[in-house]
Amino acid sequence: MCGICGFAGLGDAADIRAMNAAQAHRGPDGEGLFEDPGLAVFFGHKRLSILDIAGGAQPMATSDGRLAVTFNGEIYNYRELRDELTALGHRFVSDHSDTEVLLHGYRQWGQRLSARLNGMWAFALLDRDRRRLFLSRDRFAKKPLFYTAGKNLFAFASELQSLAAHREVNPGVSARALRKYFAYGFIPAPNSLYENVFKLPGGHNLTLDLADLAFKLSRYHEFRLEPFESLPADPEAEWGQRLRELLERAVARRLMSDVPLGVFLSGGVDSSAITAYAAKHAPGRLATFSIGFSEPSFDESAYAQKIASLFQTDHHNTVFSLDAGRLILPAIAAGLDEPMGDSSILPTYLLCRQTRERVTVALGGDGADELFAGYDPFRALAIAETYRKLCPAPVHKALLLLAARLPVSHANMALGFKINRFLRGAATPPRYRDPVWLGPLGPDGPGGLDELFGSKIDPEDLYCEAIDVYERCQEENPVDKTLAFYANIYLQDDIMVKSDRAGMLNSLEVRAPFLDIELVDFVRRIPSNYKFRGGQTKYILKKALADVLPHDILHRPKKGFGMPIGKWLEDGALHFPETAAYGLNSKFIQARLHEHQTRQADHRALLWNYWLLRATRG
Repeated sequence: MCGICGFAGLGDAADIRAMNAAQAHRGPDGEGLFEDPGLAVFFGHKRLSILDIAGGAQPMATSDGRLAVTFNGEIYNYRELRDELTALGHRFVSDHSDTEVLLHGYRQWGQRLSARLNGMWAFALLDRDRRRLFLSRDRFAKKPLFYTAGKNLFAFASELQSLAAHREVNPGVSARALRKYFAYGFIPAPNSLYENVFKLPGGHNLTLDLADLAFKLSRYHEFRLEPFESLPADPEAEWGQRLRELLERAVARRLMSDVPLGVFLSGGVDSSAITAYAAKHAPGRLATFSIGFSEPSFDESAYAQKIASLFQTDHHNTVFSLDAGRLILPAIAAGLDEPMGDSSILPTYLLCRQTRERVTVALGGDGADELFAGYDPFRALAIAETYRKLCPAPVHKALLLLAARLPVSHANMALGFKINRFLRGAATPPRYRDPVWLGPLGPDGPGGLDELFGSKIDPEDLYCEAIDVYERCQEENPVDKTLAFYANIYLQDDIMVKSDRAGMLNSLEVRAPFLDIELVDFVRRIPSNYKFRGGQTKYILKKALADVLPHDILHRPKKGFGMPIGKWLEDGALHFPETAAYGLNSKFIQARLHEHQTRQADHRALLWNYWLLRATRG
């Protein structure tokens, strides 16, 4: 787990040193630089040592010098690939470095290498013979990779601040990205906060011709829902057995480490399942970590303690005061690199911070909700479909007015907040209903994005990423369409970003067993009515784990990392400058702040995203 950077074209050693230094927190254990002045190629690397500590230094080159790579991530099937490559005649120098497998794998399979990898990665590889750079990002964008391209320079990095450290990279804020930020609550790939700076999307490769710096993108993986055409005699039993086998194998793979390792344990279904299998395979007593809060309504540590006792882990729980945690928000925001409005970044950061005190690697439950329909919006889909078809526009407007008069509560997921959010998305075209439900603001009307930006906004362009995923999904039912949105967009551009930034700000590697490609390839074929059934989320996963976890853990209400954002905003705990940034409507922001603080309305989502934007970028 590391930070990578590099460029081809204009620049020199001073630029690569500056780029590398800008992401020092991603790799405190070492750094390396690579130069090929003849090809005008420079690589940088900051290392967090996990595997082959003595022999895995980077950037790494083949013994003949024809290939060189800078790599961030972990390849969990590297042993199998190494054995296969050795049988094909390749000779390895390192003892057990997964980085060296990338070099020999590329030499053997070229760009087909990416599809053979099981893991998380972002890497750039120099092919001197073909005079090109080959960049790749893992299927679910677990590891970040930004790039910018021009006539005389192509540059890439794990973080925007590293990219901007190159003297020739002076990007301005992208107005289009800002609109998408307030529409989604994050900036979906390939967009980034800056003009002419892009994210390489998950499941994509990029090939750069060093002769003219022309590049092309290619997709090597796309998450598709392709349900089994025929069902076994007893689907719950057969699929449940297969799920247990694949999850156990995924967890065991992710226990490989030459440094101390542990598990995030919230006491929910996902983290409890990972704990159960990790405790079975970990050498010695497994370390588990949770955070609690002194405020009882936000505290879930009792559930975590129950699982820790059941599987006899070495459990560590740290209790925080929410207000004390709030004081470090500015520091967290400043380290985010790009704003993303998921308020659970605070508890995730705190969890990573206390975990890093004892271990360097942690396994978490990310990905299960997106694969198994674990979110509340799945429960609203059928109602929304009926509402959209039967409710006339004038009635819908009247209901919106009535809902606006409901008593305002700034509690986590208060009834009024959920009703207003449901109504905002219920009459929206299904192809972009999911981001409207999720985002801070709707696309139009009073109080919408049109008013914030002072211009008419085209929803087809605003939500083009969500629309593309909706239309590419071959299944017609709304549950599958929503699963496609969460797996292809929300997981990659919100959840994975949050996990990476919270971990890397604390120099902690976070691994996601639920995103093992073998497990994902099986789950995507399970029909959606076995994922969401009778109003129950994660139906087949809970059935599969019935003999692994206690009933009250499997069926307790989902809570998540809730934060009292509404209350902090009401109390004035988060400072708002009177002058709006980036050309946004200052009067609009101030009016919404006044309404929120006087309990006339609940604008927590908009105000939090705006505050975070200012705290992240100034």
